[in-house]
Amino acid sequence: MKTARWLFRLPFRTTLCACIFSFALSSSAQIASTHKTQNVIVVMMDGMRWQEVFGGADLNLIKTLGPEWLGHPDEMAADAEKQFWRATPSERRRILMPFLWNVVAAQGQVFGNRNLGSDSHVINGLNFSYPGYAETLTGIADPRVHSNDNVPNPNQTVFGWLNSDPEFTGKVAAFGAWETFNGIFDKEHCGFVVNAGYDPLTAISETPEIKLLNDLKSESARLWDDEPFDSLPFHTALEYVKVRKPRVLFIGLGETDDWAHAKSYPQYLTSAHLNDHFIGELWQLVQSMPEYQNKTTLIILPDHGRGEREEWTTHGEKVPASRETWMAFLGPDTAPLGERSHAPAVTESQVAATIAALLGKDYHAAVPKSGAAIADVLGK
Repeated sequence: MKTARWLFRLPFRTTLCACIFSFALSSSAQIASTHKTQNVIVVMMDGMRWQEVFGGADLNLIKTLGPEWLGHPDEMAADAEKQFWRATPSERRRILMPFLWNVVAAQGQVFGNRNLGSDSHVINGLNFSYPGYAETLTGIADPRVHSNDNVPNPNQTVFGWLNSDPEFTGKVAAFGAWETFNGIFDKEHCGFVVNAGYDPLTAISETPEIKLLNDLKSESARLWDDEPFDSLPFHTALEYVKVRKPRVLFIGLGETDDWAHAKSYPQYLTSAHLNDHFIGELWQLVQSMPEYQNKTTLIILPDHGRGEREEWTTHGEKVPASRETWMAFLGPDTAPLGERSHAPAVTESQVAATIAALLGKDYHAAVPKSGAAIADVLGK
C-alpha cells in the first residue's frame, strides 16, 4: 500500500547526415558485438532506504515501537535489535542484506552511499511510487505521471520496447506485488506477460506449483487490498522462470514500503532481509540454468527513498531526502568495482537505457528524452 492510499549548405548537410548515420550504425554494432549479457533481471524493492542498505539497522529506529495492532511491539523491537544490530555499519549491513554485500558488492557495483561521495536519485521531483517506477522503466520523468492511480502509463517502458524487437518478442515478463504494475507496464497493450497484485498467473499451463500459488493469492488473508505479501509474486516469478525462461524479467517487491508506512521498523527490516534472501535464491537458480549462467545481469534498486529520522516512515515531494536512492549491478559486463566512492552521480532515469545497452540495444537513441546508459555498468 503506497503513500497516496495511506491518508506520479546542402552538400555539407548531406555529408554530415551520412556521417551521423554511419556513426549510429557503428555504435550500435559495437554495443552488439562487445556485450556479454543476454538476459537482464530487474528487482525493485519499494521504498527501501539507502541508509539501511549501506549502514544496516538504525538503533534509534529499532527502539521506536511500532503499531499496537501488530501485537507486542516491544517484543518485536527487542527481537529486531537482537537479529539486526551489530557493532559496526559493515557488520550491520551484511547481517541485514548478506547477498547484496557478500555477492553483488563483491562481484559487481553498488551506487548510492553518500558518505563515500556516491549519489543515486530520482529526478521526477515527486518521490513516490508510480512516478519512480515510470522514470526507472521508461527513462523519462513525465509530469503527466503524478499519482499512484492504476492507469495506463503514457509512455512505453523499455520492457515493451524490447518486446517489440523480434529478438525479444515473447521473452519479456513482469511480476509485482502492487496491482498498479498493470498500469505502469500498460498490461492491456504492452504485449508481454504482466502478473501483479492478487491476479492468478494464467499465461502458462498450470503446474502444481503455480496452482498452489494462484490458490494462495485467492484464499490468503489480505492485509493490503492492492498487494499480497512479497512471497507470492516472487515465487510466481520463480516458477515462470523455470517454465518460460524469459530474457528480460522484472520483479517488484512491496513490503518494505508497506511496513514503513505502517511505522513498523522491525517489519521493515525483516522484509528487507527477506527480499535479499529472495534475490539470492533467484540468482542461485539462474546461475544453475544454462540459458542464464554467466550471461545474465541482475539490477537491484528502489523506486524512491524515504525521509530521515522521524520522517523515515514517509516520502514524497515535501520530503526532499526521499529523492535519494541506491542501485546495484551484477553481471558479466559490469566490472567488479564494488561499493562505489566519489563516482559520477547516477539517476533512475538512466536505468532503462542501461537495461537495453546491456542487451546490445540503444534505447536512448530511440527515446532521446530518456537518460543515457550508465557507462561504468557497461564496462566503459
